[in-house]
Amino acid sequence: MSKVAFLLANEFEDSEMKVPYDEVKKAGHEVHIIGLKAGETLQGKGGKASYTTDKAISEVHASDYDAVVIPGGSSPENLRTDANILKFVTEINAANKPIAAICHGPQILASADLLKGRTITSYPPLKDDMVNAGADFKDHEAVVDGNYITSRTPEDEPAFVRELMKVI
Repeated sequence: MSKVAFLLANEFEDSEMKVPYDEVKKAGHEVHIIGLKAGETLQGKGGKASYTTDKAISEVHASDYDAVVIPGGSSPENLRTDANILKFVTEINAANKPIAAICHGPQILASADLLKGRTITSYPPLKDDMVNAGADFKDHEAVVDGNYITSRTPEDEPAFVRELMKVI
């Protein structure tokens, strides 16, 4: 079974965390919620979900994980300026391990300068930001490009989870 990191901060999109997290756990994979601090309780922006971080990003190593999931909402905006977060996703990418990012999740990939020449999708209003970061933007429910799996919104969660489960 795979060991999957979920990168999370406050104001995440509730279902974009809950749906993939529950499905990955249900399939028997080991999951860790990684945030800026260990033991921090994080709230979803809709108030329907809360999670406590298992580990701080400063205590983990990309080599210990088989995949990373980046839920959307405002969480990626709250994480994308942290050097440890950027280092983690850069190392996951360098190892060609799956990176699944939904909605605003690709903002972290943009900040890590990992979108040049990649085909992705994201929350549609971020299209210009993604293109400016070097991505080829497609408005599809799920886009798979190598080790990247990206989706747009909560409505795309079934396709997002389906593609994620294929690679873990």
